[in-house]
Amino acid sequence: MGAGHAHKLYRHGHSPIHALPPHCKLAAAFAFVLVVVSTPREAVWAFGLYAVLIAAVAAAARIPAGFLLRRLLIEVPFVAFAVLMPFVAQGERVEVLGMSLSVSGLWGAWNVLAKGTLGVAASVLLASTTELRALLLGLQRLKLPPLLVQIASFMIRYGDVITDELRRMSIARRSRGFEASGIRHWGVLAKTAGALFIRSYERGERVHLAMVSRGYAGSMPVIDEVVATRAQWAYAAVLPAAALAVCLMGWTL
Repeated sequence: MGAGHAHKLYRHGHSPIHALPPHCKLAAAFAFVLVVVSTPREAVWAFGLYAVLIAAVAAAARIPAGFLLRRLLIEVPFVAFAVLMPFVAQGERVEVLGMSLSVSGLWGAWNVLAKGTLGVAASVLLASTTELRALLLGLQRLKLPPLLVQIASFMIRYGDVITDELRRMSIARRSRGFEASGIRHWGVLAKTAGALFIRSYERGERVHLAMVSRGYAGSMPVIDEVVATRAQWAYAAVLPAAALAVCLMGWTL
């Protein structure tokens, strides 16, 4: 998979959560989200318990609450969508603070907010405790098709390459006194986008030729074989197992 690759979501640490093999964490996060989505929306108390479980994992991983909450802002567009649902949904209406809101829309908004927030929180915790390279190795260990793993690996690396190239071009423009301030500068920005595409394409061609010259034949060598013990699998299963117990109570109570 190549050299290590850091990302902004990752928070370096030495907690038991950081030490778990990546495929264990991936499986645990996926199972947790699956259980949360399967929970009936009427079991409001269950989602409170899920939040407590997430908070316990964050505490075990030594992830500060502020760090987690800032990363949760990524779901703001979904929150805006959920806020609109009680106003546009049809069916029985109820008066709340002088506004006529749909009952089904209120339940739908709650469903989106609760399950979406918990899913994003689980994803943020996974990214905060696992490096990108380790995530790719975990996906490979979970038998995800190798071609998809390679595509994800190249996307991550070339995303940084293109971002860095765009940053250098922006610095070059500013050093020549250019500042985009209106529609009349769109032409310059369009030319910048075209130049960025050409440079990225040429960089990709050079990298591909370099890989072929070093023996690349369609598959990446696995340098680190990540293996998980039964104890590690059991430790990772605590979160989804506890969530499953809550879900079953939500269906039965």
